[in-house]
Amino acid sequence: AILCLGARVPGLGLTGVELQREYADLAGRNAAANGVALEVVRADLAQLPAELRQQRFDHVIANPPYFRAGAHRAATDAGRRVALGEMTPLSDWVSVAARRLVDRGFLHMIQRSDRLPDLLGALAGRLGSVEVLPLSGRAGRAPELIILSARKGGRAAFRLHAPVVMHPGPVHDGRRDSYTPEIEAVLRHGASLDWPGRSKP
Repeated sequence: AILCLGARVPGLGLTGVELQREYADLAGRNAAANGVALEVVRADLAQLPAELRQQRFDHVIANPPYFRAGAHRAATDAGRRVALGEMTPLSDWVSVAARRLVDRGFLHMIQRSDRLPDLLGALAGRLGSVEVLPLSGRAGRAPELIILSARKGGRAAFRLHAPVVMHPGPVHDGRRDSYTPEIEAVLRHGASLDWPGRSKP
């Protein structure tokens, strides 16, 4: 996600944190190959290096593991197993993000929709102006994922937006990459995802 942001919006100062060495190295190679200036810090979120703990950011984006420990079928690949299964509680992800944000800075996080109560509980007293954008596989289906937006020092009322539909039609048509035009533009052509009520950067 941070590489997509860096490719679409030039001139940003980007720092990524990755626990696993292989993924950190891959992110660095991808950044170099695509001309994105990205500093990749290999660290545990719960034990950030001192120099990173002294920094503040305008925007934090995060993609925490979707599943509570033991609540999913374990992946056969060790890297995927760590990426999918929660080791650091969601409340710690939110706490670290809140401490790293400047005043009025934004957090955006993607997560499974059934983890929304956990996220809202973790945000209490830390971040405000909470908005939730559900992502639904197809029209009429319950959203499986959500993108959450919150702001440090924000005081606006909670907003739950209409779902963004990812795939056209009521059932899968057999094509592997069958997306709505909006999602196709985001995934394949570097477009920004329209957030209700906000102008594109």
